[in-house]
Amino acid sequence: MSEENKNTAEAVEETALPRDVEEEAVQTETLAEEQPAEESAADARERELLAQIEQLTSEKEENYNKFVRAQADLQNFRARTNKEKEQLLAYSSQRVIEALLPAMDNFERALAASKDSQEAGSLIQGVEMVFRQLQQVLEQEGVTTLPGVGEPFDPNMHQAVMQEENSDYESGIIIEEFQKGYKLKDRVIRPSMVKVSS
Repeated sequence: MSEENKNTAEAVEETALPRDVEEEAVQTETLAEEQPAEESAADARERELLAQIEQLTSEKEENYNKFVRAQADLQNFRARTNKEKEQLLAYSSQRVIEALLPAMDNFERALAASKDSQEAGSLIQGVEMVFRQLQQVLEQEGVTTLPGVGEPFDPNMHQAVMQEENSDYESGIIIEEFQKGYKLKDRVIRPSMVKVSS
């Protein structure tokens, strides 16, 4: 290779080197410009994903709270239903008992009237037996009589049909009972009809 050609090749190489460096610098700048764009796109995607996570977390908590409330409502409903069932069972015989009470009243009246006449002794015994049997049936069902004469008047259990001044009793005391009152377990099913001292 001639000296001239050698010099020319070296000159080309010297010129080529700076061109490569220049291209590399341009590529680096282009990459540097593209990188922030890529980073900002990645940041935007990350923010979007974080927002979705936050929204899903919020929805999850809301759904969990709804679930807990629904569970509590269901438990309250079950408890209320069970209580209503218990009450229905406890007071299921109330209608029958209420229908029997007038018969009890008539038995008591018959017994009171027949004690005046001594002729019907066996009739009285029979009526007393039936009356006791009815009383036992009612007691087994949880029926009790309400307090009567000599007891304080209670508007929850007694119905005052008369009021009378009486020196033997304080004010507000039952002095006469016209019709017995009855209670089924803890519920008054018929108040007593009474006369109260004033």
